[in-house]
Amino acid sequence: MTTQTMRASVLVEQGRLRVDEVRIPEPAADQVLVRIASVGVCGSDVHYFQHGRIGDFVLDSPMILGHEAAGVIVAVGAGVSPDRVGRRVAIEPQRACRVCEQCRHGRYNLCPAIEFYATPPIDGAFAEYQAIQADYAFPVPDSMSLEAAALCEPLSVGIWSNQKAGTAPGSRVLVAGAGPVGVIITQVARAFGASEVIVSDVSAGRREAALRYGASRVVDPAAEDIATLGLEVDAFIDASGAEAAVRDGVLAVRPAGRVVLVGMGADDVTLPVSRIQNRELILTGVFRYANTWPLAIELAASGRVDLDSMVTGRYGLDDVEAALTATTDPRTLKAVVRPGD
Repeated sequence: MTTQTMRASVLVEQGRLRVDEVRIPEPAADQVLVRIASVGVCGSDVHYFQHGRIGDFVLDSPMILGHEAAGVIVAVGAGVSPDRVGRRVAIEPQRACRVCEQCRHGRYNLCPAIEFYATPPIDGAFAEYQAIQADYAFPVPDSMSLEAAALCEPLSVGIWSNQKAGTAPGSRVLVAGAGPVGVIITQVARAFGASEVIVSDVSAGRREAALRYGASRVVDPAAEDIATLGLEVDAFIDASGAEAAVRDGVLAVRPAGRVVLVGMGADDVTLPVSRIQNRELILTGVFRYANTWPLAIELAASGRVDLDSMVTGRYGLDDVEAALTATTDPRTLKAVVRPGD
């Protein structure tokens, strides 16, 4: 490459973005350099923009947001085959140490040394280029759009959540929250063979979206008490982060069922512990994903999960703030940033 700099949307400080010229990353020996075509906007991006932190991760220097990314390989490191140049890829936006106990057991998402795009101090992909380890850049078929390839990241959250929930043919699943992650979880549950997927959300528009994407039934938790509906589902997956939704969802699970917490809410919530004990419910959290990209690409490329129609807005690097703000509109399912626009 002849140019040494690129345009990037930089979160300079809480609430303030600026488009800067920054150095193009130099791919290490095991990396590829990707020209970014599409980046989905995630709730974590919005949270960093609005609050400057998520839990223990604090923005203390300028950082590039964006981790749901796809594009085309334009250069490779010394240890990577040059045949990969020109390949269209979906990016798994993390780097594990590969040698710790968690990595050796295949749980590399729990690696204590994990580096993740757009988590301080690691830059993300709201930029024209980004580097990633070669085996975390997954080839996608020509039939698959690069917008869908970028959304393999939230699709991976949906896959991991359903795997944790034990979703299988015939499962009955309750999902709280019909935002983009909840809609993807719903689609994956159907793809995994769930016979019934019940989705709750206080927004009528989002309940309608859930029905379009495979929900068999929707519930307005403001009008109906989910805990008393006698649902007795096999699994409850929370994509809302709302304490009331989590509590009601736990009470809707059959004995020996599963509860999976995905949504980001308060650090501490009150749970019906006696119900969890007496029904021997299995409760787990979700922290990103591991080994999900091949299945994500297969589900999206085969049409079993529809990602393309979820894109409701497209923005250039100069309009990243508008993209972040758009996520607060219930009519928005997925905003994407296209650095080349």
